[in-house]
Amino acid sequence: MKFSDINFSRFEPAVSALERLRSYFSEKDAGYYIKTFGCQMNVRDSENLAGMLENMGLVRRKSAREADVVLVNTCCVREHAEVKVYGNVGSYCKMKREGKNMLIGVCGCMMQQKHMADEMRRRFPGVDFYMGTNMLHELPEIMLEALESGRRQERIKGPTGPVVEGLPASGRRGPSAFVNIMYGCDNFCSYCVVPLVRGRERSRAPGAILDEIASLADQGCVEITLLGQNVNSYGKGLPDKISFAGLLRQVDRIPGIRRIRFMTSHPKDLSEELMDAMAGCEHVCAHLHLPVQSGSNAVLAAMNRGYTREHYLELVTRLRQKMPQIDLTTDIIVGFPGESDTDYEDTKSLLQQVRYDSAFLFRYSVRRGTAAEKMAETVPEESKTQRLYALIAEQEAITAQRGACHVGKNEEVLVESVSARDPGEVSGRANGSWTVNLRGDKGLIGRIVPVRIIEAKAHTLYGEIVQ
Repeated sequence: MKFSDINFSRFEPAVSALERLRSYFSEKDAGYYIKTFGCQMNVRDSENLAGMLENMGLVRRKSAREADVVLVNTCCVREHAEVKVYGNVGSYCKMKREGKNMLIGVCGCMMQQKHMADEMRRRFPGVDFYMGTNMLHELPEIMLEALESGRRQERIKGPTGPVVEGLPASGRRGPSAFVNIMYGCDNFCSYCVVPLVRGRERSRAPGAILDEIASLADQGCVEITLLGQNVNSYGKGLPDKISFAGLLRQVDRIPGIRRIRFMTSHPKDLSEELMDAMAGCEHVCAHLHLPVQSGSNAVLAAMNRGYTREHYLELVTRLRQKMPQIDLTTDIIVGFPGESDTDYEDTKSLLQQVRYDSAFLFRYSVRRGTAAEKMAETVPEESKTQRLYALIAEQEAITAQRGACHVGKNEEVLVESVSARDPGEVSGRANGSWTVNLRGDKGLIGRIVPVRIIEAKAHTLYGEIVQ
């Protein structure tokens, strides 16, 4: 289904909701602001929301206080994100109570959890509309009904919805872009809410993906990141048989695309075919984010991850045999229910053995509706914190050593932006996972330049252009 085919004529047979909103907002010189929490898929959803709002005649604003329409795209994977959502929505509702004329909408994963939606309704009567994760394409109808009726609107259905193609997008800045290739997840890891809020796996048709990437290349994009909760299972449910490795090879042939990244890969589905495709494709970057979550077989089984420590380490060995320069990053949860001191030491030893370039380390927090919610918490909060900080210190030391290995070497760096730290520097990414800063101006943005690395600090490399 394309955006142009969606029926927006609910209120007037001859005039779509989108057209009416365009007339209404254009006359007001109205603006919008979107606050996004969570993963890259939420960022991509916000680009679609922005595209629809701009089709209505709204202009992007830098803050909620300057905007007439404010959207909050929520995340519920971590407790910390939920707390931040409540704080932001509360501040926007306070602006409204103090006389700011604005339309407030809340969407995203939090809305797919009934207890969260109920809590939102109770705490924030100033919110004008709520949307679930698969209702983005109905934004114009929802907004029009909220404006015309003056009553709060809700469009929250089951998380598994249709794949809607052709939604406009805005917010893509610079030479890189995200492209969704699938939605949802079938893995049901015991700690994770994603299948509950994003639904079961649905793959986009390869033709639609390739057309979108070709269009991005025509617009000057040189790097794309393919997104899915588990890209390794791409192709499931499509009429024509295709694997993620097959899709990767087709993307690799699109003229103008010089770099291909993807995330996230589930270790249980990382096939030999995919590793061969990564090694054989000219434009696939030498980086893989491969979440391990724990180094203990007992904890991995309790998490329902579907692989063992030994299998994971075997994957790492084969990856490095096929791609010796590959950077590896990961996610790890500490303090999962039942995690003993021995389990924790297993995770620490895996970290030392794999030697990731970087890792995202989290303290376990229970998520409502997951299988782990029913497990007895056996790790005191103080112990979780101690274990987390010890792992962070271990990984920071490894990251510093990995970074130091780049000093004196040449890297191909895609310049993406002016450095936030120093306006006389630009920032980009090497072919792997590392951020690189170098002297330069905005004229370098979008170019891939040869850079000699002269220094490594924390998670950033510093270099100079090779003349």
